[in-house]
Amino acid sequence: MARDLNKVILLGNLARDPELRYSVDKRAMARFAVAVNNSWKDRNGELQESVDFIPVVVWGPMAENCERYLKKGSRVLVEGRIQVRSYEAKDGSGKRYATDVVASAVSFQDSRRKDDSRGSFGDDEDFGDSVRKDRRFNSPEDDFPMDISEVGEEEDADIPF
Repeated sequence: MARDLNKVILLGNLARDPELRYSVDKRAMARFAVAVNNSWKDRNGELQESVDFIPVVVWGPMAENCERYLKKGSRVLVEGRIQVRSYEAKDGSGKRYATDVVASAVSFQDSRRKDDSRGSFGDDEDFGDSVRKDRRFNSPEDDFPMDISEVGEEEDADIPF
C-alpha cells in the first residue's frame, strides 16, 4: 500500500517583509512570499527565466522569529507542506481557493552584519553562531533557533554550548 506524501522544500529570497498577526487565541502567524527563480532553454536554445512567488505561512514562535530576523531579500530555506483552502468571496460571487505552503521549518541562509538595521550580530559572524552566543538559542545546526528557556530543568540536558 502506498503512503501519501505532501512535502515542499523551497530555497529562495523573501519577496516582502514577513507580516505578523495573532489569532484569537493569541497564536502568532506570519505570512510572506518566497521568490524562487526558474530557468530553462526554449526550442531555439535560448535561456529563459521566470520567478515564482510562493506564499508561505508560519505559526507559533517560529513566526515571531521570522518577523524579527527576516526582511525582504533575505535568503531562506523553507520546509513544509502544501495546503489548499477555500472561502466564500466577499462580493458573494462564489467559492475561492488559495494555496499556501505551511512551513514546518524555516532556516535562515543569510549572515548578518553590524550595519544591518534589523539587528546587530557582529562583524563577519554567521547568523546562527551570533544568535547562539548573544541571544541564548540552540546551535545553528538546528532547523530553527529555539529559546533555551523552553528546554526545561531536566537533569543535565546535552546543551551544545
